[in-house]
Amino acid sequence: MNLIETLASLALILVSVYVLSVITEGFFIVSLDQISLRLKLSDEVAGASLMAMGSSAPELAIALIALFTGGGAHSDVGIGTIVGSAVFNILVITGVSAVVAGGLHIHLFAVRRDTLYYLLSIGYLAFIFVDGEVLLWEAVLGLAAYVVYVLLLVFYKDSSRTDVPAASVDNTVEPKGASGDGAMRQIESAITKPLRLLTGAPEKNYVWTFIVAIALIIALSYILVESTIVLAAGIGIPPVIVALTLLAAGTSAPDLISSIDVARDGRGGMAVANAIGSNIFDIFIGLGFPWVLAILFSSMASIHVGTNGLWMSIAILVGTTVILYLLLQSQRMLSRREGIALLALYLAYVLFTLLSGAAV
Repeated sequence: MNLIETLASLALILVSVYVLSVITEGFFIVSLDQISLRLKLSDEVAGASLMAMGSSAPELAIALIALFTGGGAHSDVGIGTIVGSAVFNILVITGVSAVVAGGLHIHLFAVRRDTLYYLLSIGYLAFIFVDGEVLLWEAVLGLAAYVVYVLLLVFYKDSSRTDVPAASVDNTVEPKGASGDGAMRQIESAITKPLRLLTGAPEKNYVWTFIVAIALIIALSYILVESTIVLAAGIGIPPVIVALTLLAAGTSAPDLISSIDVARDGRGGMAVANAIGSNIFDIFIGLGFPWVLAILFSSMASIHVGTNGLWMSIAILVGTTVILYLLLQSQRMLSRREGIALLALYLAYVLFTLLSGAAV
């Protein structure tokens, strides 16, 4: 593996992640929003199903592609991306949102419900990793657990809640670089204009936009998985380490952008809910759904999952989630200083993960 191939794979990952974030935010999520409106779904159901699927589409697609395109290294990329994204969401999304907004005021009832269920999903992930094998019933259990979560959102809610309904949030999407500098506007326009010629207005042609966005997300996810394998081989660390760090952060970009937007508008609870809700979707659906498909449409009785580097991430997930919960429980807010502390913790996590991977 020469230096040119390694650098080319890194460049391809960065470009693919950027294009993926533009497609997900500007086309896929917009189409899903319109579909939820046409189906007259409640805010809770739409947020937990279609909107969660929109923001987590890159992770889900990567998990599917990784599982069906190769051996253990590919599978590890899919799992590593989802676990790494979960760490990123808890530490970076909540941390950056708190820093940008000068502190996050939250809705305690929803945080309690979602955080406790998220800890349950981490327990499910640990249960899967104990023997490194996923059986069909274990994969189906994840899907069933997510259905229960959606039902909880529908029937177990606080009638005194005063949060801004999701339907009142302006979801009109303009090219992402509208407020950026000239160079960024030109780059983003070069991506969005050809796609809009193909899809038409996403708000009107939402079904066709949905189909096109799915196809592009799958194609880009394939490029990301293969590029990650090449990059990992070039720098001499396991692919799961690259997935836990670089790929995980890149695919969480849509969640980060949307959380910062709502945090600036004073809806701190929504920013926290977006981070935690996406994690619940990623674990139960992002892993469970590909596992079910792989077992049903192959001769394998189970799926082998590599756990190298993942146990520490799970421990960090549990620890940081508990810390976040205690901070929000006691103060009903996350201060800017605490947000900075979460970002510092994520930096320490990345350094530790990279150093431990280099030592393998």
